[in-house]
Amino acid sequence: MIYRLQDIAFIVLPIFALIGVGYLAGWTKRLGDRAADGLSEYVFTIAVPVLIYKTLSAAKLPEDGQPWGYWIAYFTGAFIVLGLGFLAARRLFGRSHLEAAMQGFASGQANTVFVGVPIILKAFGEQGAVPLFLLIAIHLPIMTTAATILAEGLEHGVSRATMLRLAKALARNPILIGIYAGGIGQLLGIHPSGVSGQVIDMVATSSVPCALVSMGLALRRYGFAGDLGPSLVISALKLVVHPLIVLGLTLVLPMPPVWAGVAVVFAAMPCGVNAYLLAGHYKAGVAAAASAVSLSTMLSLFTITVWLYVLGVG
Repeated sequence: MIYRLQDIAFIVLPIFALIGVGYLAGWTKRLGDRAADGLSEYVFTIAVPVLIYKTLSAAKLPEDGQPWGYWIAYFTGAFIVLGLGFLAARRLFGRSHLEAAMQGFASGQANTVFVGVPIILKAFGEQGAVPLFLLIAIHLPIMTTAATILAEGLEHGVSRATMLRLAKALARNPILIGIYAGGIGQLLGIHPSGVSGQVIDMVATSSVPCALVSMGLALRRYGFAGDLGPSLVISALKLVVHPLIVLGLTLVLPMPPVWAGVAVVFAAMPCGVNAYLLAGHYKAGVAAAASAVSLSTMLSLFTITVWLYVLGVG
């Protein structure tokens, strides 16, 4: 048991140490808001898309077809906690429909890029890359569409213009473009080599440390904006309930063991920054979303360690 925990510590602690470096850099003003914005933009628009392209274009896909149970397990858990977060906001805290929708979205939206990619790649290695990026490919479109429908559709009706804006935003999303490019590279057998291959390798290698430092800067910026009760509920749903549901479903639905582990750890990721950004867009539930992002990220140091131990990783 002690050796297992030591192995898990070597996976988790360096990840959160780099987040701490980013937080410290923001706290001491060594890196200001402009630097934080620039680093985040680099990670999201260049580094991680290149990493995804590099991985998917050269990946070995499973020979037995795509395990649909993998997606079903993850998104069943995601929609359950989204609904529980919505109901908790309405019934326990008496929030409006729109604010409850934002808290539901925060409960089900995982931090896929800035925390999920580094931890899952380090825990599962190359075997975990394909299931990780194939889940990322549909995670953002599905969860954002669900949040938009919940926020607008059930109360006012979703307009055609709203859905068109959402579709355009997703079509231009750099992460999804990286996935499309990786899929095309896989189909056509395009694998960059020589100078272009070295450039891609260097950019891809920079994605993980830059993402973690950027996450630390974001935590320093958002901090705790109050609304502790809802943020605690959101964190509990995201860090404990979601992965617990997914773990149960991976035991009964067909999928390779590594894919099952990736699904559970992906579900155990803290709340994503997109929850805060969407709340800011609708001007509802901003304090709860900001606090949930910060609180769940700090608590995930311990909860992710527990989930990796339960899964036998390390």
